[in-house]
Amino acid sequence: MDLEEAREFRERCTQCAAVSWGLTDEGRYYCTSCHNVTEKSKEVLSTEAIPNTKIQAINRGLKRKKKPERGWDWYVCEGFQHILCQQAEALQTLGVSPELKSQVLHNLWRRYLQKSRLAYCRNPVYSGRRAAAVSDDNPSHSGWDSEPELLSDFSGPSGPSVFDSGAESQTDAHPRGPLPSSKASQSDMSSVCSGSLDGVEYSLRKAKGTVKMTVPGTLALCSLSLLWQREAITLSDLLRLVEEGHVPCVNAFQHFPEEMKLYGRDKGIFAVESWPTYEDIYRKMVEVATFLDLPRFPDITEDCYLHPNILCMKYLMEANLPDEMHNFTCQVVKMAGLGEVDFLTFDPIAKKKNTVKYDVQAVAVIVIVLKLLFLLDDNLEWSLSAVAETHNEENKEDKPWFDFRKWYHVVKKSFDEKKRKLEEARAKYVWKSEKPLYHSSIDRSVAYKRREMVVNLQKQFSMLVDSTPTVTRKSPSSFQFNWTGDADGTCFHGHSLQGALEKRGQSLTTRNALYWLSTQRFCRSYCKHVTTYEESNFSLSYQFILNFFSFLLRINVYFLHEEVSLIEKRLFKTKYSKAKKKSSRSRKVRK
Repeated sequence: MDLEEAREFRERCTQCAAVSWGLTDEGRYYCTSCHNVTEKSKEVLSTEAIPNTKIQAINRGLKRKKKPERGWDWYVCEGFQHILCQQAEALQTLGVSPELKSQVLHNLWRRYLQKSRLAYCRNPVYSGRRAAAVSDDNPSHSGWDSEPELLSDFSGPSGPSVFDSGAESQTDAHPRGPLPSSKASQSDMSSVCSGSLDGVEYSLRKAKGTVKMTVPGTLALCSLSLLWQREAITLSDLLRLVEEGHVPCVNAFQHFPEEMKLYGRDKGIFAVESWPTYEDIYRKMVEVATFLDLPRFPDITEDCYLHPNILCMKYLMEANLPDEMHNFTCQVVKMAGLGEVDFLTFDPIAKKKNTVKYDVQAVAVIVIVLKLLFLLDDNLEWSLSAVAETHNEENKEDKPWFDFRKWYHVVKKSFDEKKRKLEEARAKYVWKSEKPLYHSSIDRSVAYKRREMVVNLQKQFSMLVDSTPTVTRKSPSSFQFNWTGDADGTCFHGHSLQGALEKRGQSLTTRNALYWLSTQRFCRSYCKHVTTYEESNFSLSYQFILNFFSFLLRINVYFLHEEVSLIEKRLFKTKYSKAKKKSSRSRKVRK
């Protein structure tokens, strides 16, 4: 059959010069003498004579690769804007005033866009021009008078940009900086290196005098907004809400709209693989506030939640300490001058910029009061506990005296259990998001297949161990410990401090007449700390107190020890002045 169909081909073979041809399965001519296959093939008029293998081969050749789906053209600042919107809405569901999103955070974000030359200036950084002059003549460009809806949700198929918001407030006399003219070329380049238009440029940008926005930086903006509104959420509370999943921060990008493709360099910008720390966010707050030239914040008065008297009351309840200690904390706050409005109010542009860590300061005051009452030298607190224990056994109907030893055992048991659960939760936390990240659009299918395989393996392993991976989210609460009533003797709020006090004339004073300073000499070098903390140099009681309160605030122990030392420096000025005179005299003698 093949020989009859090949009779039409009458050319000579290039190898043996014979004219004897046949057809291969692919339809090409081959020489029956020397089996040489030519590149010429017979044209097929009907597919009935072609076997199924030939049809399948032809069909495979006709298939074309699908082009990768192309989403919106978006900028990195729009990604941060979307995260800020999520965080503001989460805080609003927790009871924060709606003005935090619509006014305060709105203005802070707009101010940042203007200061960093991303929007609301004549020549944004994306226009390719070096100079970007902010219009001061037109109030719509001044940064604080115009009202563009920066935190509005994405709507429309094209994905509105922050550069398009507030277009009604722009006038013809002061046109806004244009977008790049070569938008198509930028989009093609971004499809290879990043999903955003400026992902590569943003990751490589190192401009002096500007603050580069990061995902933890959005928490700094939220904390500044909470401070401006004087809300009942401190920085430590905000970070705890982030860790419990009530405020989005880690893997917040997975809530981006589907049209916002995120890959490549965007992964290093929006992916967070560590919990934000108190020290870093607080440092970022001060840095952002200084960069934005923010005015003086609203005054922190005595009726404000951030005042140390109110915060001390809250942390006394959290630590299961007697209510009578609040009188002593108020006295320490007054003597050290910590309750003054000028001291507490945050003013970023002041010459002597005073920054207050409100929650850390309140806890440090409680530590100082405990040292005043019980000395915390591993000796006096236990002897006072023996006196209180004897009194409570002999007078069971009277108000019980505070027993430091009993309090230590009760709190330590709950503290160890809470700490163990936190460490287990952090160890089991899955950092990879449900929405997989990939380096380029080519790797998209591979990343999704790998993610699907991981999910299937997790389900299979959970079935083998007969356990369902249920993630239970805790309901938000202002307190981490729940101390029950006096029925089982674990609540010390109503206990008396008579065991640590004595009458001298008509006034009550502490039985302890001694006090030791946490830091004798402060560091004057150019390092970032003002004092050092080594556990071996301090008593076990003092170490436990610092560890417990540091766990409450999710801060390092040395950070709290430093705050205690700074308050002691304000409280005992005469002791530090005498120490300075002695050190100066000793230096003169040595010389």
